Amino acid sequence: MNFKFALWPAVLVLGMGLSIGCTDPSTSSSESGAEQSQTNTKPAVFSADGAAIRGYDPVAYFTDGAPVKGKGEFSHDWQGATWQFASAENRDSFASNPEKYAPQYGGYCAWAVKKGTTASIDPQAWKIVDGKLYLNYSLDVQKQWEGDIPGNIAEADKNWPDVLAR
Repeated sequence: MNFKFALWPAVLVLGMGLSIGCTDPSTSSSESGAEQSQTNTKPAVFSADGAAIRGYDPVAYFTDGAPVKGKGEFSHDWQGATWQFASAENRDSFASNPEKYAPQYGGYCAWAVKKGTTASIDPQAWKIVDGKLYLNYSLDVQKQWEGDIPGNIAEADKNWPDVLAR
């Protein structure tokens, strides 16, 4: 008799959950394919905690020839991410021409995009090629990517931006 009373709250909670639709939306058949693909789309710009390229200054790669950590006081919102800069001058340069300084493939790993997927980046794994900034997942991945830079860029260009929907 006590056993039946002990199960009752669990049965009641389970029943309530089912009646109010507590299901995994990814398995729900009521969503259209378009709605599902929108929920699975990755942001156009890789950001960690809202900061593009992990808070590093994209302009500094060009002007200083090195990765430089940006500061929150010098920030600019662009393409759904907050970009941070080491100085107001760098922020203003970026704001006036973001396409010139923003990394290729939304700041996702160039090697991963070449492979048809996306991955995070290490701001220390970078290279400027033909005036464009490319970032990679790690220094080891960077070495692989540098094995055939023109071929890897060509493959990544074919895959971008379709990889955001995968």
